[in-house]
Amino acid sequence: MARDLRKYARQTNIRLAVGAILVLFIVGDGLIYLFFGTSAAVGGILCLLAGMVPVILTYLVLLLFEWIKKRADRD
Repeated sequence: MARDLRKYARQTNIRLAVGAILVLFIVGDGLIYLFFGTSAAVGGILCLLAGMVPVILTYLVLLLFEWIKKRADRD
């Protein structure tokens, strides 16, 4: 029985990243809502989303590099 450890590591890393983002949004914005109210929570969500833009762009660039590398190795 062969195990694909790279696939397992990738899956684990994705789950950890999604969990961290969910905790950041739910707990972080929940505390903002609890202490400051609805309008501050909406502002907090907008700031969190704006902060995620560079992270998402970096991830997309890395995916593009991986795709290019796979196409180059195929030849």
